[in-house]
Amino acid sequence: MKIVIKHEISGRIRFSMPKRRFSFEEADRLQYYLLSLDGVEKATVYERSADAVVVFKGNRDELLSKICEFNSESEEIKALVPEGSSRMLMASYKEKLISKIILHYGCRFVLPSPIRRVKAFVMATKFVYKGLACLFKSKKLEVPVLDATAISVSLLTGDYETASSVMFLLGIGDLLEEWTHKKSVDDLARSMALKSDKVWLRKDGIEVQVPFSQIVPGDTISVRVGSVIPFDGTIVDGQAMINQAALTGEGIPVAKETGAYVYAGTVLEEGDILLRVEKASGASRYEKIIKMIEDSEQLKSGVESKAEHLADKLVPYTFGGTILAYLITRNITKALSVLMVDFSCALKLSMPVTVLSAMRECQDNHLTVKGGKFLEAIAKADTIVFDKTGTLTMASPKVVDIVTFSGNDKDEMLKIAACLEEHYPHSIANAVVKEASIKGLVHDEMHSSIEYVVAHGIASDIDGKKVVIGSWHFVMEDEKCIIPENERYKLSNIPEQYSRLFLAIGGYLSAVICLEDPLRKEAPDVIKKLHDAGFSNIVMMTGDSKHIARRVAIEVGVDSYYAEVLPEEKAEFVSREKAKGHTVIMIGDGINDSPALSEADCGIAISQGAQLARQIADVMISEDDLYKLVTLKELSKLLMKRIHFNYRFVVGFNLGLIGMGLTGLIAPATSAMLHNGSTIALGLHSLTNLKNDNNDSNS
Repeated sequence: MKIVIKHEISGRIRFSMPKRRFSFEEADRLQYYLLSLDGVEKATVYERSADAVVVFKGNRDELLSKICEFNSESEEIKALVPEGSSRMLMASYKEKLISKIILHYGCRFVLPSPIRRVKAFVMATKFVYKGLACLFKSKKLEVPVLDATAISVSLLTGDYETASSVMFLLGIGDLLEEWTHKKSVDDLARSMALKSDKVWLRKDGIEVQVPFSQIVPGDTISVRVGSVIPFDGTIVDGQAMINQAALTGEGIPVAKETGAYVYAGTVLEEGDILLRVEKASGASRYEKIIKMIEDSEQLKSGVESKAEHLADKLVPYTFGGTILAYLITRNITKALSVLMVDFSCALKLSMPVTVLSAMRECQDNHLTVKGGKFLEAIAKADTIVFDKTGTLTMASPKVVDIVTFSGNDKDEMLKIAACLEEHYPHSIANAVVKEASIKGLVHDEMHSSIEYVVAHGIASDIDGKKVVIGSWHFVMEDEKCIIPENERYKLSNIPEQYSRLFLAIGGYLSAVICLEDPLRKEAPDVIKKLHDAGFSNIVMMTGDSKHIARRVAIEVGVDSYYAEVLPEEKAEFVSREKAKGHTVIMIGDGINDSPALSEADCGIAISQGAQLARQIADVMISEDDLYKLVTLKELSKLLMKRIHFNYRFVVGFNLGLIGMGLTGLIAPATSAMLHNGSTIALGLHSLTNLKNDNNDSNS
């Protein structure tokens, strides 16, 4: 495909395709294709003009060559686009907003005065009904009553232009609030949607990994502990505890047995099952998640709820101020000046927009935040707990040596280990499978059914002999495997800096797989920056040995560390810290981190981690870079700073308007105009990027 370069500077290219405009689907495909290319840091596609802007590092000519290979109809490119892309949603709400503004001002300049008056009275009925329902049905004096009173008094005094302006602004606020909610739900649903490339297909008694797209209704697949269930289906064998929080919001796992129906997007926390696929449609899964969570209070941050409650609490004071103004001045005009200043408009408009803007900015920085309340928790957090493996250390450790016992062959031991580990992917398992692949070792299914013991290891049978692989505690203490005679020295010769995976066959230690778990190069600097950002207690917890934990803790500079801990011990530590009054963040990537991620005020998962961890976490870092934690803390603090500014501005500015109205400096219409104008200005300011705004204020 040919492209036309419209503008170019170093590291940035704007180009157009030979089309007048893109459909939403084509724009999404191009954008996600561009983002998948090596060196591309940012890509924006404009569907109306069929243009795209790419910010990149690396070879320009190679990038242009790849762009020219784009084919919108390619199945591989279609698969890059996540379920439920929000481009169409954003476009529809932009059109609604623009249409509402054009209609309002068009009617003001085109329609004759009598018709505008009738229109104002007709529009007012909805607000008056809401106010009366709030007053008499709910028996509450809240914002709808104030809105209805302000509109009604304006109409009764002949000031229908002011009434129209108030109704227009309230409509804009409702639309933006709805937009915020839909966008939040959409982002949350998409982050929960399954991102699995392959599944285990059971056919003729053998399990083979096949691409997700090849599964059809009627197929039987194997789903194991820690995995997200990829399709709706019926359990044909096995028992499991299923976490259905993605659908019901309830985090307590539900027991499921043979014959039970399970849903795509839920998580298998305990057990293994064989599942007969009933529905293989990804769209139905996404729509189901949307339907289940769209009313979830989880999405609303505490500051948004506080804004609503504060707005309602101010209503009696506004009414009281109006009555007092009339009693003191005996001037209906001055009293109306107080009534026209509705604190709720600016509070209810700016807060959702501010949170939406912050979540969007997080997304731009490769941070998926599942709700505004988690940004609030991060801003307040003083304690942060790190898992070690795959978090402070590299997500992809490497096998550096295989120490064998009883004359076993290294390659054969690696092949057996890979055959077992590929069923339960995590960073260590991935390293073993990768090493077998590099050596060209084909590891067909040679074992019987396998059992996964969380944070310990895997057990199975090969040729009638029990095979276990995992930690020292699991293999040597729980399973009581024996080290062959006269070979204990081999263990003491293994360098201390290596992590160890123990493999035993028939009750005897057969091999120790040594893995290098290199520290992330940015980890020490990130820990320092997190201290500077306000974290007073940074803790590392790991199931690894004490000497490895001590070395990593010293190198990265954490305040304290705990070694050889179990998953429940991590969660208990988080719970204790919360009980002391601390706000706690947990960061992990494995199945064993899931209890602590759930227990924390905010759980953060690394994108390359286990599916269970990603599903349970409140925030996901979609880039392999710990500096994103510093960015997340910065954005959270800037969000709270903006929210507090909005509070001060709304209260201060509107009190000023009330004062000027009482002294006769401005008329009610002017008061309403200034109030409405300031509300719109505050809303527009709330849409701007937090970091840009902060840079401007510091310059």
